Amino acid sequence: MMKISARNVLKGKVKKVTPGAVNTEVVVELPGGGQIVSIITKESAENMQIAEGKDIAAVIKASNVMLAVD
Repeated sequence: MMKISARNVLKGKVKKVTPGAVNTEVVVELPGGGQIVSIITKESAENMQIAEGKDIAAVIKASNVMLAVD
């Protein structure tokens, strides 16, 4: 199994893949029904063979998380 330094790894299934000319949008459904959307390069999506129903991990590595309210 691959080891990674990021602490925030959320396992789920690919719900939807929307390829564009350069980037691909990937919707990941998490256990409990929550979703995370990621935009990755089309080439990466193809190389990883990302497809609906595939098990996948969303890895979140950020130094800041911004919140906003009205």
